[in-house]
Amino acid sequence: MADRPEITLYRLQACPYCERVVRRLDELGLEYHSRFIEPLHSERNAVKRESGVRTVPVIVDERTGVRMAESANVVEYLDRTYGDGNGGEA
Repeated sequence: MADRPEITLYRLQACPYCERVVRRLDELGLEYHSRFIEPLHSERNAVKRESGVRTVPVIVDERTGVRMAESANVVEYLDRTYGDGNGGEA
């Protein structure tokens, strides 16, 4: 397939919500590309173009066409799409 993983995670350094998504991606053994964005909210144009919001984390899954924000929603999506579907927390 492509050199780059099909999942891109827009995130901030040391963001606990972003780390929650990273943990789930790692637990599920999914390859992903981390794209670290500007800490200043008003400068987050790249993530705004992808998702329509400037909040993080945002996941873009090219395989399914999903673009999604909010860590709880992203974790649920990952579990439902790539996990056992029971939504269990680690």
